[in-house]
Amino acid sequence: MNLHLLRVFLTVVEQQGFSRAADTLFVSQSAVSKAVRELESQLDLPLLERTGSDGKAVRGGVHGIALTDHGRALFEHARAIFALERIAIEDIRDRVELRHGRLRIGASTTVAAYWLPQQLGPFMRRHPQLATELIVGNTEQISRAVVDCAVDIGYVEGAVEDPRIAVRHWRDEPLRLIAAADSALGARRRPSIAELSRQTWLLREPGSGTRQAAQSLFAARGIAPERTVEIGSNEAIARAVAAGAGIALLPATVVADLILMQRVRPIALGEDDALSRPLYRLELANRPRAPALQAFLAQESEG
Repeated sequence: MNLHLLRVFLTVVEQQGFSRAADTLFVSQSAVSKAVRELESQLDLPLLERTGSDGKAVRGGVHGIALTDHGRALFEHARAIFALERIAIEDIRDRVELRHGRLRIGASTTVAAYWLPQQLGPFMRRHPQLATELIVGNTEQISRAVVDCAVDIGYVEGAVEDPRIAVRHWRDEPLRLIAAADSALGARRRPSIAELSRQTWLLREPGSGTRQAAQSLFAARGIAPERTVEIGSNEAIARAVAAGAGIALLPATVVADLILMQRVRPIALGEDDALSRPLYRLELANRPRAPALQAFLAQESEG
């Protein structure tokens, strides 16, 4: 069914005349009459009867519009169809003007816990009508969520190589190699590579950006750990280090309080001991940004 013809038919009935319908639609009266006849021809059903002032049906009359039974049924369907259209337009307008909608952000654990809250707080206060959701996972999980459109944008700690994802550098995050404050290694200023290799290293699970950073350190410094233990949380690793379970490379934000309380001690690795790693922003390549995401990124650039 041609929706343009249906809209003309609906307007004729609502305006009770071809001339008034033409004025409403900004077209000629002949174009309106032609559209109604074409719709009747397509459906092979009579839809309208012209009536005289006495209410009797007349051919060619212009005093009013009367519906056939078929026309009355189609009119009710047309009203419902274009009512849904108006609802859709109003909903989209609300989303564009940020009175309605949803923003789904995916973030790896450290980013979600230490970097994004300072951006999310002001954004949510500025746009209280938006449903904002933060999904937390490791780098691999968040990149998969970006590809699956389960999130609108992702922030991760590890490198992502997927041609479907647009990867942008977001910021750099300082790292610290830590040991328990009372451990022999923690008391040393700069342990040797052999000493570091003899330690038990506490690592995140595969797919984590923090694990990637530790493995990059091993490769760059020639460290070959004799023993590793896998723990699925940076905070849990930091507290395990404080308890003497081993050493770990962790984001500085995660261990700052433990260093301040002298429960762990940072270990220097040499003249270039200012370790850091890049954090990345992920979006699905060629996916249009929703208004809520555009507003979030605009606030980010302002900050």
